[in-house]
Amino acid sequence: MARLAEFQGKQVLAAAGIAVPRGEVARTPAEAASAAGRLGGSVVVKAQAWTTGRAGKGLIRFVESVEDAEQAAAAILATQVGDFPVTEVLVEQRVAVKAERYAGIILDDRRRCPVLLISARGGTGIEETAREHPDAVAELPLDVVEGLAQHAARELWRRVAVHGEEQRKLADACVRLAGVARQVEARAAEINPLVFTDDGRVVALDCRITVDDAAVFRHPELGIEVARELGHPPTPLERIAWDVEKDDYRGTFYFLQMRDGFSRGQKVVAFHGAGGGGSMMGMDALARHGFVVANFCDTSGNPPASKVYRAARILLSQPGVDGYFGTGSGVASQEQFHSARGLVKAFLEEPLAVPAVVRLGGNGEEKAIEILTGFTKGLGVPVECYGKDTPVDTCAQHLSELIARSSATAARLPQREPRAAVKPYTFATPTGEITYDHAVCARCESKACVSACVPQILQLSEDGMPVLKVTLEEAQRGRCTECLACEVDCRALGAGGGHVRLPVPGLDDYRRTRGLE
Repeated sequence: MARLAEFQGKQVLAAAGIAVPRGEVARTPAEAASAAGRLGGSVVVKAQAWTTGRAGKGLIRFVESVEDAEQAAAAILATQVGDFPVTEVLVEQRVAVKAERYAGIILDDRRRCPVLLISARGGTGIEETAREHPDAVAELPLDVVEGLAQHAARELWRRVAVHGEEQRKLADACVRLAGVARQVEARAAEINPLVFTDDGRVVALDCRITVDDAAVFRHPELGIEVARELGHPPTPLERIAWDVEKDDYRGTFYFLQMRDGFSRGQKVVAFHGAGGGGSMMGMDALARHGFVVANFCDTSGNPPASKVYRAARILLSQPGVDGYFGTGSGVASQEQFHSARGLVKAFLEEPLAVPAVVRLGGNGEEKAIEILTGFTKGLGVPVECYGKDTPVDTCAQHLSELIARSSATAARLPQREPRAAVKPYTFATPTGEITYDHAVCARCESKACVSACVPQILQLSEDGMPVLKVTLEEAQRGRCTECLACEVDCRALGAGGGHVRLPVPGLDDYRRTRGLE
């Protein structure tokens, strides 16, 4: 589920006619001070972080002046939630509260319908309230066609002993909330607390809205950057990874950063999984050997080598990792030599500067092991590859031993740049571009690119040069599967005349900001 930040959710509520406090988002203490001045000085400063119990963690602060707002924002912005810094605060006018309530629309998978859940007690977890004060909680399954009627909402509030004008206004807010949930295709839309003020208004002081991942593309107005369930606002690398995944439906590339701001020598590894169960086994094995993982990554469902390549480059753009660990299911149906070629291209282009251990169990694993270990011998760092018969614990132990023998202060080697082709022969692929330098190809005896081409769309011209035997349009539409054999096998077994350009938008800029270029 993709989650909206509090300020984003409140924008949606306000557009539906649900009252929210006046507020502004700030990213620096100075911005927070300016916002507090415009709002009158007496404000609340709230971290825009996806965590419960913010007040108890010092992430919500009530202040009476512009100066105090600036200090509160500085303290909050210097805080980390989990392993990620708080980057935004919401500065809001304070509201005089007479009573706190709760209202939420939850999609109930068991009942296969949305449910309106209310509580006469707000400001705490609804589950805890239901346990300790069951008489204060009521729920109503909603008809997906008819929605929520005003009289039904009023009857629900009557059941928890809310009456009069407050009941009417709370019911109206619930009807509007149900409309919001339907409009944005929410899995959950909750307001806690939904307050009744001293001046007789009903105001949403906080909200939580999560949207079905599969529906995000229909709602660009929500400003959701990454259609994934994250426990934090998306990081720059998560945005870059999502841009790779969102329009390429060939297999899966799921990337989630689990920590940031680490340095070499802390036994942090870049983790590259393939399949959920196998990935969890791999992460457990790493934990048993004293490692922590920088990220979770899953490239499964038979992705092309180009997607595995981009995933590996993104993983290696996390500064400070001590090693690279890949593992997945031992019975994967995908052809593992595609993954091996994607990893080889990434490792050579970085080039890899830390030890790597990869377990590629499944179809074609023998060929995958041969490619990954044989084609990376010149890197100067150890790369080991194993198949399904090698336990994942053994692989984690090998990585631990390799890292212990390597220099924790080894410098990152400069990235290799492809040389300009003298006699280029170029064609577009679904997500990139392939170039053969026929001046180099003329010196090649093996013509490994033609024999290794998995979709068999290459042939030798009359003068012995690799060319397409399908049209340029057919290659771009998908006849070229981006198996990367035309570069990886060419570099290892031929003269090195082939190069595949696979851009990763935003990655070079990110690397420069992190000192990796």
